[in-house]
Amino acid sequence: MPTRTITRIAFAALLALGAALPAAAQQKLQIAGNFASEHPSSVAVDQVFKKELARLTNNQLQVDVFPAMQLGGAKENVDAVRSGTLAITWVGAAFLSRIAPELEAVSLPFVFANRESAFRVIDGPVGDAIDKKLQDKGFISLGWMELGMRHVTNSKTPIRSKADLDGLKVRLQPNETHLNTFRALGANPVAMDVKELYSALEQRVVDGQENPYSVIAANRYSEVQKHLSNTGHFFDFIAVVASKRAFEQLKPEFQKAVRDAMTVTIAHQRKLAAEDDARRFAELKARMTYTEVSPAARAEMRKIALPAVIDGVKKRAGADLVNQVLSEAAKH
Repeated sequence: MPTRTITRIAFAALLALGAALPAAAQQKLQIAGNFASEHPSSVAVDQVFKKELARLTNNQLQVDVFPAMQLGGAKENVDAVRSGTLAITWVGAAFLSRIAPELEAVSLPFVFANRESAFRVIDGPVGDAIDKKLQDKGFISLGWMELGMRHVTNSKTPIRSKADLDGLKVRLQPNETHLNTFRALGANPVAMDVKELYSALEQRVVDGQENPYSVIAANRYSEVQKHLSNTGHFFDFIAVVASKRAFEQLKPEFQKAVRDAMTVTIAHQRKLAAEDDARRFAELKARMTYTEVSPAARAEMRKIALPAVIDGVKKRAGADLVNQVLSEAAKH
């Protein structure tokens, strides 16, 4: 039997026995992610969540952290959490959108001007509505980290405007809104798990990809990509979700400790992410051919992309939720 399978079975058994353990006994949770170890989300989980949870429970509840796809890729982690064989994952929100299409309401192109606008929306009633939908699907939402504004890299040509995207084969996350946006902009989008991406770029299976600067740098895509442009087409969140099945087997005070520890962790991660974004941008500009996308060119892309996808998003995510996102995002 594979070691990973043994680990998951043992963890599930531990959770099942949790209620019968003496009050002083120590329990352990597993939290896994697909982000590189040096990514701000991985750093925050390892350095803050682990310590804060142990502190809040007097070491009775501890956590083992598995970043960098140690327990599989994003889809595998999501499936494991949903089934209850993994306690918690932190994952790009797009990987939950096929399970909870309401997430597409915050995936609309060129809607968020900056991170402040994005967090105002996700931390309010919109986020509450999405959290309820996730719970219906077997997840407990523990909050939203910053993945960041997404930008295009490629091995063929500088991207200055929509015309430069025509025919470009670009890897995207498995999110219908993301895929349809790039189709509307003339590109040839391909859904692919991040664990396959470096090899696909290196072998020219795809021409390019789109990610926040932190992910581009941490995953060393600059080694296999020449051009970088500040397209800023989506702002993306990292969803932190627990298994509903596993979470509800924890004692109420442990449930509260998990929530409180993650709240502190998310606040720290957002600060780290903002700092890392600026630092990684400078690094990438030094390693790649950087092309500035003008505000006028970005406005042209929005004018084409948003009308092309919004009706479909309203059908999948609900018109009221989409309208609420647009209204909240437009506030200053």
